[in-house]
Amino acid sequence: MGGKGEYGVDLDALEDVVRDLNKVLKQMGDETSTAESSTYLPKGSLGDNFTEVSELYGAHTKVKADINKMMKRVEGLVDTFGKKSAKVRDAYQDAEADNTMK
Repeated sequence: MGGKGEYGVDLDALEDVVRDLNKVLKQMGDETSTAESSTYLPKGSLGDNFTEVSELYGAHTKVKADINKMMKRVEGLVDTFGKKSAKVRDAYQDAEADNTMK
């Protein structure tokens, strides 16, 4: 890379970031699915003959919903960052191609 006032961007590193974020996103999708479907608490599994039973089931439902909400937020952030990283990479690739044609 060149002379005074020029800078360089490691396109391979940007590509690695995009690839790694896509892997994280896929894995998060798997984990979100697990959090939604594998945390079922059937009625009666905690017992029935005590006064706090409905409170426990309600707390479980609330925590499960909160976890799902957080997972979706993080998933959205990772997706947004991945898409923005891909746009930056593409813009630098285009600029590099334009500069080599001059």
